Amino acid sequence: MKNLKIKTVFGGVCAPQGFIASGVRAGIKKSKKDITLIYSEVPALATGVFTKSATVAACVTLNQKQLKNSKTARVILVNSGNANACTGERGMMNAKQSISTVSSALSIKESQVLVASTGVIGQFLPMDKMTLGIYEAAKILSKDGNDDAAEGICTTDTFPKEFAVEIEIGGVPVRIGGIAKGSGMIAPNMATMLAFVTTDVKISYPLLRKTFKQANDKSFNRITVDGDTSTNDMALILANGKAENKEIKEGTSDYKLFSSALEHVMVVLSKMIVKDGEGATKFVEVTVTGAKSVADAEIACRTICNSPLVKTAIHGEDANWGRILAAVGRSGIKFNPAHAEIFFDDMRILGRNYEINFSEEKAKEILQKKEVTITVDLNGGKHSATFWTCDLSAEYVRINASYRS
Repeated sequence: MKNLKIKTVFGGVCAPQGFIASGVRAGIKKSKKDITLIYSEVPALATGVFTKSATVAACVTLNQKQLKNSKTARVILVNSGNANACTGERGMMNAKQSISTVSSALSIKESQVLVASTGVIGQFLPMDKMTLGIYEAAKILSKDGNDDAAEGICTTDTFPKEFAVEIEIGGVPVRIGGIAKGSGMIAPNMATMLAFVTTDVKISYPLLRKTFKQANDKSFNRITVDGDTSTNDMALILANGKAENKEIKEGTSDYKLFSSALEHVMVVLSKMIVKDGEGATKFVEVTVTGAKSVADAEIACRTICNSPLVKTAIHGEDANWGRILAAVGRSGIKFNPAHAEIFFDDMRILGRNYEINFSEEKAKEILQKKEVTITVDLNGGKHSATFWTCDLSAEYVRINASYRS
């Protein structure tokens, strides 16, 4: 990706041609914006990935049905402050009513509306506030509405998350933009929380779907804050073709550039989520290399990143390599512990055959930084994977002990 021409631009989800957005305060939350609309001026190819949880919100069920029946969409409605999950038949009716309201407010078919919710589980949506908020948001849709849209999807986030890039496909400028929310209840499989990507690229539906899933596997599925997968996690992409580039074909240099740019946008948003982890004081990049397969490397990374003992040691700035090696050991992959090496940034803290020869003081200096890199070399293969996580602090407990109140 470093050698590819990917230029960062402003505008978030509104950066690509033909997209407008808005965000308003409808009163679902005690304060701040809580209704977002992302709108394509023309029908856009639409696909998504969703939580693997067996306990899913109404919005997940409805979107999966919508995308199965239609390959296009015009608008994404998002509400924050209420997950509309575990709300039974009434919750499903409320989600359908929200779609109907958007359809009416924007004069489009219900089949062209996707919906997402985030917030407290087990509470019913305040439909009077939802309805008024949707109509208000529809009235103020704007090319400059990206910041408000990014704010409107937040819950415990401390800052809105948006990013956009521009590339050239056959000499034609093409843009990809996105917003995401997430701070807690973040765990791979899939850890998107909520993410919405827009692009004006011209591409076939099968290739868009394939590329989006691959990018998700290398971005949102490689982050974790607390090991909890949500009931509402989803990532959606809309591609409206307004850039009018020559259609991208798989295996071409144009495809390589587009797929790299899409992955870049999603990785940046993923890292923003981890950096905003509830109570987090450190951003941690964990790489497992020397594995027998990519799957093994991913499993080891995920286990390290989800370990409370590893995360609390990092928070306490304790170079406790034993917790890291123990995590790999219980991950279920096959490796020889005596061949493993562990590094904090560039400093080796564990060598082959359990050699320990490092300065505790220098190790602590590394762990005192806001961003830390941990590398585990299993020395047993040629494959690697990188995940992103954060430390686990007492502040995380405080935030989640009183989330509903």
